[in-house]
Amino acid sequence: MVQINFARREVNCKIVFYGPGLSGKTTNLEIIHKKVPDTARGNLTSIATEQDRTLFFDFMPLDLGQVAGMKTKLFLYTVPGQVYYDSTRKLVLQGADGVSFIADSDPNRMNDNIESFKNLERNLKDYGVDIRKIPLVIQYNKRDLPGALSVAELNAKINPIGAPVFEAVAVKGEGVMQTLKGISKLVVDRLNEEYAPVKSAAAPAAAAAPAARAAAPAAAAAPPRPPSAVTPAPAAARPAPPPPAARPAPPPPPAARPAPPPPPPAARPAPAPAPRPAPAPVAAAPEKKGGGKGVLIFIILLLLIGGGVAAWHFKLIPNLPPPPWQQQAPK
Repeated sequence: MVQINFARREVNCKIVFYGPGLSGKTTNLEIIHKKVPDTARGNLTSIATEQDRTLFFDFMPLDLGQVAGMKTKLFLYTVPGQVYYDSTRKLVLQGADGVSFIADSDPNRMNDNIESFKNLERNLKDYGVDIRKIPLVIQYNKRDLPGALSVAELNAKINPIGAPVFEAVAVKGEGVMQTLKGISKLVVDRLNEEYAPVKSAAAPAAAAAPAARAAAPAAAAAPPRPPSAVTPAPAAARPAPPPPAARPAPPPPPAARPAPPPPPPAARPAPAPAPRPAPAPVAAAPEKKGGGKGVLIFIILLLLIGGGVAAWHFKLIPNLPPPPWQQQAPK
């Protein structure tokens, strides 16, 4: 999906190099990275295994310069060709604006080519994209192999949609840039088709405005025509318009409805009972002064008496005679 940044006047397009494993997808990007000037390329990111197979994807932004007054960038990706990385291939393919399918010309790899192309069609269909409508080119790589299949044989098996075809030997750099130019042209042409109708609709109006401004002074500078010697014939009198048709009389007004009988007199509400007088408040009895002090004095006296009796009983104070109930009666 083309991303347009109007603030920076920049158009970003995504191109994915698709194909079976070891068909030359990563080699294509490496050759492009070497041949493109340093000022028009970004960093090449590649993740590979010990077998020199791309594990995830390669990514390289490529600057194409100004196109229609906007800076255009191509972001080139490759996908892993191994079958067990299908989820990764599908993820990288999301939002692609163009696809470059890299096929292997080795006869022993024909089944791999066919399976990879069908996988591309399925993954695009899952995203709602028809493989016949997306910009697509096919590169037949490894044309220098002995016994390589002919282009006609490859087209019959791999290219049922009639996509543009390029022959290449990627390790030698042959046909790589031609493939890139082919897919780039298809992507840019589609971009122009999608956004050109807006410009083409505004172009006639912009071109008609100067023409109208140029015609106005010319009409003002034209000399007036001399009066003709022949008196023009009077215009024929227009026939009097026919009198308007009489409007039909309005229908008679509807008969007046009889007035409804007056409503019965409303019952008078019963008089409300007179409010009873509130009972007079009962005066509170005045509090006696000094009541609290008397109680306090009484408690203190009880404490003193109780303490004295306890001291007397338990002989807490020496030299006191025993209480009467402890004294022995005289014999």
